[in-house]
Amino acid sequence: MASITKEKTLEIVTLHGANEKNSGATRVQVAVLTERIRNLTEHFKIHKKDFHGLKGLGGLVSKRKRLLKYYAKQDLEGFRSLIKELGLRH
Repeated sequence: MASITKEKTLEIVTLHGANEKNSGATRVQVAVLTERIRNLTEHFKIHKKDFHGLKGLGGLVSKRKRLLKYYAKQDLEGFRSLIKELGLRH
């Protein structure tokens, strides 16, 4: 499955946001994108010739990178804790 369910998204929002309605926070957006990227990565291990999907994955990675750059400017300590929680290298 390449996408994430509404339940999984809600779980991520409640975990990383202030409440379950705070889905627009940068921290939450990065966490949701990370989950989508991980799911797509697993998809591409099976479907090696899905080149159109690979282009979409590149877009998601770029968007996450831009959001992380913005978040690092706004809240450096929050940025550091987020990348540690999500297991990202930056």
